[in-house]
Amino acid sequence: MESEGKIVFTEEQEALVLKSWSVMRKDSAELGLKLFLKIFEIAPTAKKMFSFLRDSPVPAEQNPKLKPHAMSVFVMCCESAAQLRKTGKVTVRETTLKRLGATHSKYGVVDEHFDVTKYALLETIKEAVPEMWSPEMKAAWGQAYDHLVAAIKAEMKPSN
Repeated sequence: MESEGKIVFTEEQEALVLKSWSVMRKDSAELGLKLFLKIFEIAPTAKKMFSFLRDSPVPAEQNPKLKPHAMSVFVMCCESAAQLRKTGKVTVRETTLKRLGATHSKYGVVDEHFDVTKYALLETIKEAVPEMWSPEMKAAWGQAYDHLVAAIKAEMKPSN
């Protein structure tokens, strides 16, 4: 939801995100890797979008470049969600939305890729905090992810 350009993320949604993120944070590297392995399980061709995986003889889960990348993506999704209510907008550390938009555009990321990633992210969180998981938590994380994706898409330039 947006109200005059400012994202509305309720106190309840924020509490659910913060509570689960506080538990998951310490396992970010493993959870990030799980996220990407789920993405590749659902959409095996997604591997081709990563130069370090494309021609690698090493299985994705053993590729030394995947875990740091996966962790940074997972942390960015979670930190962005955790900041949403406080800032009223999507905030991303260590990179800019402009750069994320350009990178995703360059590699041909389309709506379906974002959809697969959302499903994989929600499944990863559900498995990480099964005792906390609820329809409300799923909705809160889903909404936070949708806002992040909308911010990235806003910076994606159509390629001509």
